[in-house]
Amino acid sequence: MERAFHGSNSDRSSVGYLGPAGTFTEEALLSQRDLSEMSIVAMTSITEVIEAASSGDIDYGFVPIENSIEGTVLATLDSLLFDADLLIQREVSLEVHQNLLAVSGTDISEIREVYSYPVATAQVRYFLRNNLPQAEIKASTSTAEAAKFVAASKDRTKAAIAPMAAAKEYGLEAIRSSIEDHPGNETRFLLLHRRHIPKPTGNDKTTVVCFQVTDRPGSLLSILAQFSARGINLTKLDSRPTRRQLGEYCFIIDLEGHIADSLVADCLRELRTTLPELKFLGSYPSSRSPKVDESNNSPQRGAQDWIDELRGRI
Repeated sequence: MERAFHGSNSDRSSVGYLGPAGTFTEEALLSQRDLSEMSIVAMTSITEVIEAASSGDIDYGFVPIENSIEGTVLATLDSLLFDADLLIQREVSLEVHQNLLAVSGTDISEIREVYSYPVATAQVRYFLRNNLPQAEIKASTSTAEAAKFVAASKDRTKAAIAPMAAAKEYGLEAIRSSIEDHPGNETRFLLLHRRHIPKPTGNDKTTVVCFQVTDRPGSLLSILAQFSARGINLTKLDSRPTRRQLGEYCFIIDLEGHIADSLVADCLRELRTTLPELKFLGSYPSSRSPKVDESNNSPQRGAQDWIDELRGRI
């Protein structure tokens, strides 16, 4: 395990992240002032970060969970579902730009091998197909690790897909910049802790995992109906195999609200009566601004005007 501490004050809390220096995870972490003042620990894998946070070797873990192009980071999700009992403290969103990095003076025609983290490689598949169709794509444990390896090799036939921070950190040149296949590429990260639940802010999100007792018709519908009946908005619904038997899935649900809210608490209480394995992953501040519909033409306003007009005829 690579443990690079930024600061040596043992009285400060520690936070681990997917290293080495120069990853998007580090960039997102350092965007949070309170986290940047902690003792920062670079680790070699997402699993290692989550295991260290679970065991108490570090106070907090900071990991990627979702990318707007590639979707869910399964290494993070599966560890939270099956291997750890951690609670989400906050989410942090970061705009992501991928770059093709190589030893200074390299021409793109020289490149025969491209290294990166698989999630990052997937974000630039069209670029690779159109510009480096003959290059061999090789997996690294992180984007920064890929850049570090290419820099150490001093080999012009090798390149890395990584952030500009990694280019500066390891002395590489950006042969092509912002090569992601779609604009608006964004990654969401989670801060994790063993026990703490943040206080409600009025703009919160709750994440739960629903393990079905039996795979019966309408099982998912009955779960969703609990939220619908209370007017609780779901912002994400995902599913993963339970690892028990083929065809058995659990459902990961992000919903608006905090467990301190009476409607959310009532909904989760009702779900727990029929789903004894309901897993709570946290209530935490949302990184998105709340949506406020100030339009006089909103469906609710239109319906109310309709009712008022009819009642006005009485």
